Amino acid sequence: MSLFSLTPARRALLGCTAAVGAVAIALSGSQLLVAPTSAEAATSRVAVDFGTTTGDFRGGATGTLYGLGDDGSPSPAVLEGARVTNTSQKPPQGAQHPNGDALDVESDFFAAGGQDLYVYAQDMYPDWAYNGGQRPADANGDGEWDYLPILRQVVESIASNSAHPEKYVFIPFNEPDAGNWYPNWSTQKTQFLADWSAAYVEIQKIYTAHGLGAAKVGGPGDAGWHADRSRDFLAYAKQKRQLPDVFIWHELGTQNLATFRGHNAEYKRILADLGIADIPVNITEYGMLRDMGVPGQLIQWFSMFEEQKVDAQTAYWNYAGNLSDNSARSNGANGGWWMFKWYGDLAGSETVKVTPPQADAADTVQAIAARDDADREATVLVGGGSSDVQLDLTGLDSATFGSSVDVVVRAARLNGAEGLSGQPPVIVSTRASLASGAATVTIPNNDRYAAYEVQITKPLAQRPAVDTRLVSSVEAENATLANATAYTQDPAREWSFMASGGRDVGSFNQVGSSATWNVTVPRDGTYRLSVLAGANQAPGQHALFVDGGFDQLVKYSADLSHTYRGSTDVLVPLKAGTHSLSLRASRDGQTRLPGSDITLDRFELRDATDGEPTTYPATEARLTSGAQLVYGQTPAAGNGGARLSGAAGASFFVAATESGYHDVAVRYTTTRASAVGLTVGDKAIPAGSVSAAGAWTTTVRVWLTQGVNEIGVTSSTGAVVTDVTSTRGAAQRTADTAQGNAVKVQAESLTRAGGTIVRTLPATTGSNGSADAQGAVSVLGSLGNGAGNTATLARPAGLGAGDYVLTLSAANADKSASINYNPQVISRFVDVTEAGGTRERVTVRHNYAWTSFWDYAQPLRLTTASGAITLGNTTAWAPDIDTVTLAKQSVGTPTTTAR
Repeated sequence: MSLFSLTPARRALLGCTAAVGAVAIALSGSQLLVAPTSAEAATSRVAVDFGTTTGDFRGGATGTLYGLGDDGSPSPAVLEGARVTNTSQKPPQGAQHPNGDALDVESDFFAAGGQDLYVYAQDMYPDWAYNGGQRPADANGDGEWDYLPILRQVVESIASNSAHPEKYVFIPFNEPDAGNWYPNWSTQKTQFLADWSAAYVEIQKIYTAHGLGAAKVGGPGDAGWHADRSRDFLAYAKQKRQLPDVFIWHELGTQNLATFRGHNAEYKRILADLGIADIPVNITEYGMLRDMGVPGQLIQWFSMFEEQKVDAQTAYWNYAGNLSDNSARSNGANGGWWMFKWYGDLAGSETVKVTPPQADAADTVQAIAARDDADREATVLVGGGSSDVQLDLTGLDSATFGSSVDVVVRAARLNGAEGLSGQPPVIVSTRASLASGAATVTIPNNDRYAAYEVQITKPLAQRPAVDTRLVSSVEAENATLANATAYTQDPAREWSFMASGGRDVGSFNQVGSSATWNVTVPRDGTYRLSVLAGANQAPGQHALFVDGGFDQLVKYSADLSHTYRGSTDVLVPLKAGTHSLSLRASRDGQTRLPGSDITLDRFELRDATDGEPTTYPATEARLTSGAQLVYGQTPAAGNGGARLSGAAGASFFVAATESGYHDVAVRYTTTRASAVGLTVGDKAIPAGSVSAAGAWTTTVRVWLTQGVNEIGVTSSTGAVVTDVTSTRGAAQRTADTAQGNAVKVQAESLTRAGGTIVRTLPATTGSNGSADAQGAVSVLGSLGNGAGNTATLARPAGLGAGDYVLTLSAANADKSASINYNPQVISRFVDVTEAGGTRERVTVRHNYAWTSFWDYAQPLRLTTASGAITLGNTTAWAPDIDTVTLAKQSVGTPTTTAR
């Protein structure tokens, strides 16, 4: 949102081409080997004293500015997992951006545990800087400052229409020091202070009239820290009894990683000098383009703000609805989201003393550490450097942990803004003896963009193993290149998106352009090739050759730019041994494939032969309503599991690579006859029961949506849940099309009414939609914008009443006029109506091109036996739709086996 000193030249950098490269890693046995950047790479030492607490975990550093776009954007599972406690949004009907309206997003925000919803009142203005940068006067001569009616409209709308007006914080001025009305303090101080009083009084007057008590107001809202302005403002506000409820300024540049602690200390000294009680701080904009979605950058900001116990919000540089570039696509996790999730998992703990190698130094190793005595668990989040990290752990109380601990380290890597990231893999799994409560753990690292979660628990009966599914990870610039160029990207460029390893491959725009590399796979089987790449606002295609022969087309969906990268996956059958893989701009050596000028970053190959089973241990779950981790001595005792009883629950955030049926297996133990309850989102899934004490595994086949799925486990009669495992292989894919389970149709085959049409995308568009033999894609267009413009799906036999998931493969590139530096993207909506039954709405966020398709899913509870499903939108245009899938939420009969 903020530009502070953004010049036209710097603004141009937002669209520049960057290059990506990542650290090559290989797996050997059970060890993850990371090639060091140099033989002399030093080890970064971080001291963590678990015996010295620094306060209750605050959890406010993952706030967002315009992180929410519309109801359903981001998806409920993404928002819930990220645990965003505070966000700033635009006022109702604000003209600054086309979405991000506070009233539109409040339901999802508060339902996901949000606490404070801030409103940028000046975002009623359409332009940046507001009102041409000039303070409005009294243009109509009515004796009232022209901003007050605007402010009155903002506050009145929320006071009248919000379900939780008490949870709002009004920000009457945004960056008044940086071109917004009051930049010259020496000449404009008196005016600003008078205007603060006028705004403050107006806000309070409206809440009082509605019987809402005192409204919360935040300010002054400066673009940077100014001791003089802050002191004058606080002294004046104290004298007038108009102190803000939250003190606000911004810390945007990289240098603020080094200066913020000093700024906050100076703020506290000013409060003390003026005799003012503590006023909490929210840094409502922080970080640069290069920080967003990058785990090793985010941890530096998180650790600083958490140490100082302030709230803070990631800056808004692109579009609303994706947690400031920290979630992927419509429902996915990128590397940044996993950092949000890990940080949110610390809720309820106490933070402890951490001593990094350097404090107040940008782009260095930093960490957060916390302990949860009730669950006998300790955690360190660390990252930001380019060398191995040695954790010197002390203060691990023997009364809590015993004489040894299990240490499990997971790695979150840069995977692009739109790169779908699965559960971060385990890279270290070990048991460490404690000597007087101390132990040392070394994390192999040479990736400054990576961050790590270190979990320390009492010994587990079955400790998570080091992940061996990744058999190859190669930076694109390290491949053999032809007719393409490797570019070096400077991580010091704040206004650029980061490239893994600092390099990438571009100029992939000739018939002979290719990138070729070798992989060695351990067995005959199926392997998932994931390509991290940037397609510049249009989809594109490459030809994948295996051992010199054409294998398949790789179809990329569009991205915001060449450098705003996303992931594309294909499954490749391979025999054991070494193979040559090659991505080429031409399939036949004569004609360049459409959209092939794509920036390549990294190639990863994972073993998918066994259905990619992914286990989510209870130690990673969110526990609610009294659920607690317990430790036994044997697997049968549920060692390290979550004890559930009554309303107590455990939520597991499961990442699905693709939409479809997955077998979800829950491992648990019981001391008597019992049962577990299972939910996906808010829909209950039958899971059966057991008749005696024992150790059990219950497996259900459920439809999971590509991206993040929240799976809840409960047991009203009592159980200890050890973990949840999801699997998707050939059997599950077969279930996707089995009669009575699901139906998938081409949208153009639906029964159309009104002005709804079929639009054909020629093969030259390079669309990633479902193509015919000639490469053309037919889509449903001109849907909505009137009650009669609809398309209807007849329910096949066997799909009766019950819980379903409706998935639309859809495209939406709608934008409003470009009135400032943000892409003014617009969400579109599809209203789904069951004849004689239910009605739901699917939110389709902007995805860059009308020829590019993503999955958008909506749970449905159908209440009739056969009522047809009609798609439409009476008030606005719906997106273009390629395919429609209606699938039962769960199929088959749950199975329970003893173990």
